[in-house]
Amino acid sequence: MTVADDGPLDRPADARRGRLALAVVGPLAIAAAAVLGLATAGGAYAYWTTTGSGTGTATTGTSTAFVVTTDGATGGLLSPGGPTQTVPFHIKNTNSGVQHLSAVAVSVALSNGADWTSVVGCSAADYTVGTPSFTAGDVASGATVDGTVTISMNNLASNQDGCKGAAVPLYVAASCPESILGAGRPRSLRPYQQSS
Repeated sequence: MTVADDGPLDRPADARRGRLALAVVGPLAIAAAAVLGLATAGGAYAYWTTTGSGTGTATTGTSTAFVVTTDGATGGLLSPGGPTQTVPFHIKNTNSGVQHLSAVAVSVALSNGADWTSVVGCSAADYTVGTPSFTAGDVASGATVDGTVTISMNNLASNQDGCKGAAVPLYVAASCPESILGAGRPRSLRPYQQSS
């Protein structure tokens, strides 16, 4: 019995099937590899997005009264129409922060700002207090603003003997904007009595 050798006859068909298989499988394999690569690369940059919030508190302090002091008056003794005396004053900020000084008012008055009536026949009307000289503005913590004010005795048409030898009290009031707007007049932060 003779067996036909048909191998050569089938080789072309097998070769075509092999090329077809490669043609189909090749791109799929490349695409799969590309997808796998992208998945791996994407995994390296993955993250969750979220939000959060919290609260806290801080405590704010308050203003502190200026400390007002004066030095002794200089100049001749006061008399009707006579010499003018100059009284230096000092305004210190003892607060831990900056405070604003906007006005200084000086008047002949008691240490609480009340009218001076303790000397019979003599009153604030017998004297004129000048405009205080000082520099307004922010005052740093621990800093002091220096100033001066003058006082003189008026020469009135009436008898002023009651003022002889009198110790005239000066009331010095330093203030900030809030006190001026709120009270309509400078608020006394720390009065000081000075005999002139």
